[in-house]
Amino acid sequence: MRLFIAVQLSEDMKDAILRTMHEMKKAGVKGSFVPRENLHLTLAFIGETSEKDRIMEAMKTVRLKPFHLSLNGSGNFGDLIWIGLKGNQGLASLVKDVRSALDKAGISHDGKEFMPHITIVRRASGDYKKVPSPRGDMMVKKCSLMKSEQKDGKRIYTEIFRLT
Repeated sequence: MRLFIAVQLSEDMKDAILRTMHEMKKAGVKGSFVPRENLHLTLAFIGETSEKDRIMEAMKTVRLKPFHLSLNGSGNFGDLIWIGLKGNQGLASLVKDVRSALDKAGISHDGKEFMPHITIVRRASGDYKKVPSPRGDMMVKKCSLMKSEQKDGKRIYTEIFRLT
């Protein structure tokens, strides 16, 4: 099964991002827009694994201290458009602790340097920079182990474990 650890976004934050995505469409941006229910912040991408139980045990060793998360600008990685997040000590600590717990449990994950962002459009074309970035914030009180699967041509994310 394909797994990742993420912060699921508040409804208000999703609403703010969706308004921006709508404005991008009106401004002529084309591409594969991420569905509302799939908007999230990835902390660690694990990929294909059968180690679900070991990952959950590793997550249980992480102590999550609630922290504030704010949207901050936008950018792109090639043809992928994202919304940025203000970095803060709470987020940095959570990412470090989650990845460290995975490492200690011998669970391989994408160890790229963490750059906080929320993917909103894949295979994008057009000038997204004409559209103001969304504003929004939330308190992070949990993170989730998520399963990613393809169903009827759509990517479906399902929470299978929650760390609070």
